[in-house]
Amino acid sequence: MNQVIRSIRADEWRSVRELRLVALRDPVAHLAFRETYEESVARPDAFWQERAAGAAEGVDERRQFVAVDPDGVWIGSVVVLVERAGEADFLGHVGEWDQAHLVGVFVRPEHRGSGVTDALFETALAWAWETGLDRVRLFVHEKNGRAEAFYRRVGFVPTGGSAPTPGDTGERDLEFVITRS
Repeated sequence: MNQVIRSIRADEWRSVRELRLVALRDPVAHLAFRETYEESVARPDAFWQERAAGAAEGVDERRQFVAVDPDGVWIGSVVVLVERAGEADFLGHVGEWDQAHLVGVFVRPEHRGSGVTDALFETALAWAWETGLDRVRLFVHEKNGRAEAFYRRVGFVPTGGSAPTPGDTGERDLEFVITRS
């Protein structure tokens, strides 16, 4: 596939919203995301505008990368959050390292297995390394075997750490990391 991987622009908030809503309708969305379609579709335009502006090209602490097909359709995305040692992350945990955290990973079903996810991860990791970070982490739901297999294939390893999933279900999100070699 001849997709382009690039950072989003602040004015692309409508596309950010559209792709996120598609992601939240995916059959495994309940395993992959911490919000629901119903919560997200109800958010005002200002929320999406702020979300896009906060992860757009030129922002240092957060970046959203998208895969765009030759027709201009966004076919996948990943968000890279920069976490600083001693500061609380979005889960409320105080980190021990300066690191990147990959979230919001999604590729449209018809493009899975085509290399799009690999290209998104290569770009996200390259950005993290260029930012001066030596560690990147992510969480994967304990029942999301497909995602876990991909993360392992591209070099992420389990830390043994985990976090509870939303909703007090007793299930866990498992932490995986990769370090710059």
